[in-house]
Amino acid sequence: MVQLTPSVSLDRRGRVAVITVDNPPVNALSHHVRVGLRDGLERALADADAAALVVACAGRTFFAGADITEFGKPPQEPLLPQVLDVIERSPKPVVAAIHGTALGGGLEVALACHWRVGVRTARLGLPEVKLGLLPGAGGTQRLPRVVGVEKALEMIVSGEPIGAEEAWRLGLLDELVEGDLLAGAIAFAERVVAEARPLRKVRDMEERIAAARGRPEIFSEFRKAIARQTRGFRAPEACIKAVEAAVELPFEQGLARERELFLELLHSPESRAQRYFFFAEREAAKIPDIPPDTPIREVHKAAVIGAGTMGGGIAMCFANVGIPVTVVDVSREALERGLGVVRRNYEASAARGRLSREDVERRMALIQGTLDLEAVGDADLVIEAVFEEMPIKKDVFARLDKVARPEAVLATNTSTLDVDEIAAATSRPESVVGMHFFSPAHVMRLLEVVRGARASKTAVATAMAVGRRLGKVPVVVGVCYGFVGNRMLHQRGVQAERLLQEGALPEQVDRVLVEFGFPMGPFAMADLAGLDVGWRIRKGRGVRSPVFDRLCELGRFGQKTGAGFYRYAPGDRTPRPDPEVERIILEVSRELGVTRREISDQEVLERLLYPMVNEGARILEEGKALRASDIDVIWVYGYGWPVYRGGPMYWADQQGLRTIRDRLREWHRRTGDPFWTPAPLLDRLADEGRGFLDR
Repeated sequence: MVQLTPSVSLDRRGRVAVITVDNPPVNALSHHVRVGLRDGLERALADADAAALVVACAGRTFFAGADITEFGKPPQEPLLPQVLDVIERSPKPVVAAIHGTALGGGLEVALACHWRVGVRTARLGLPEVKLGLLPGAGGTQRLPRVVGVEKALEMIVSGEPIGAEEAWRLGLLDELVEGDLLAGAIAFAERVVAEARPLRKVRDMEERIAAARGRPEIFSEFRKAIARQTRGFRAPEACIKAVEAAVELPFEQGLARERELFLELLHSPESRAQRYFFFAEREAAKIPDIPPDTPIREVHKAAVIGAGTMGGGIAMCFANVGIPVTVVDVSREALERGLGVVRRNYEASAARGRLSREDVERRMALIQGTLDLEAVGDADLVIEAVFEEMPIKKDVFARLDKVARPEAVLATNTSTLDVDEIAAATSRPESVVGMHFFSPAHVMRLLEVVRGARASKTAVATAMAVGRRLGKVPVVVGVCYGFVGNRMLHQRGVQAERLLQEGALPEQVDRVLVEFGFPMGPFAMADLAGLDVGWRIRKGRGVRSPVFDRLCELGRFGQKTGAGFYRYAPGDRTPRPDPEVERIILEVSRELGVTRREISDQEVLERLLYPMVNEGARILEEGKALRASDIDVIWVYGYGWPVYRGGPMYWADQQGLRTIRDRLREWHRRTGDPFWTPAPLLDRLADEGRGFLDR
């Protein structure tokens, strides 16, 4: 065996040369890997005793993509397309041996090989669109030639991988290997040589793309189908244009068009934001004073207190990953209603083909309902999800303290309340954390893990580990009213209502945020969540919100009552402006003595977003978030901030903190309202010409 570079070796097994890459953790196609691949190919081609080549990877996966830390740096040859050209033009057959994931540049390597074999657990895909990019090493030109234009569009624009069996049916894999992958790949290469099979160069395959020529409706219909979910993103349209080039242009010209589109995206603000967010999400998993080897509580069984919307959704999260969960409620009627909602959710998924009937029954069997609180005694993790009222929560925790096993982690799903006060209701505050799921809990990926003053490292590490096991993105936050996400949301909400009082209407405010990239505006979101939720919290705190409270007093709680800020037709969630709401808003303005005026869309945007940034600065200065990028992760995953704008703190840096600070000062000067006082951190960074991410 010859070690070509620290990460690439060359060996020969009989007549088959084997190039093995070992670049943990995911065999990224870093510069030293590309050098090793090129050198290995050249040596193997020069070896008269080698009749075929196998490209394989050590460790847990085939190439899982490019090394994105190289993006934005001067390119170093050989570039990946140059390496792939050597592979594809090889006069000797080259076989890719795939396990784990062949993603992005990894799948592009495989597509340049003449043959591809893989294990049944392998997954293959081109996820570059999730970084605001497109496959830039021939993926948009080769994949349609193998799987067809429609399937290639679906894979490239969604970025979602497919399994090995589907890949085999599509012709993306030539053989599924049982047992040892490398031995199977070598045996396959030996057969190719023995049978003198002609080389299968994907670049020369025309049948699949020829079928799409003269059929522009394939692309127009696809654009129409994805328009809603890709609104605001630049990369999906570039991906479609690249696949169009594969159909319309000769291969080399198609590659040139792909490269042109790739470079446009690489330097776009959208891709820069999405690449920033990729790293931000990974940083959020790191807690400076809790090392990765911190002992955690293994969760073999969970319990949820409360069978309402949140409790049922949280129970589904556990059942979805095979963890038995006990749901406790004080009312038989509430328990049966809650479990009925869970079943209907699963059956709706089955009706859409996402689950089998067996899956539904298997998951329901993992969820046991009871009225007996002592049933949580064998749970490793207990999550409280009762009404958002402190006396109720403290009573629940005092009772849990008596029945939960001593080593169990006790968590509250509170969205605003003081976790330390809740923990103090027990004799073991070190075992209490907040686990703030977002609604609907079985869908939303964000999990705020609230670290109380006395919470142990084990309790926090356990909550983080459980969150990841449930498929969530957990982010540690500190104890304060609303934690991070809702605390910032509250500032936006204050201005949203003031905008109504001063001259705007709900439909204008919502439209401005939707055009910015949010899936919905604050008033449509309030209708979806239920206006009564915030009403109950405000009453508990002794505060009022004139327009919101007036609607609640009229029983207008949002979608569930058919009316809130908007009116909803039966069975239809489309918000429709309601003259009655406009009448109420005008009435509130008169009662407050406010002279209404026309408000520009730009003012609406600034007054909604700048206070959020200002509050984010306070949160950072108080240490309630570990880093600015954690705030961005919370807002993208929990509140629908458009990922192509990076998150509120990243976006603020792009706007310029001095611009935001000066605008806050101007509003403070005009109104005298302390609400507009710039946070000290924002003030300081603005003066220094720095950003939140420069700290």
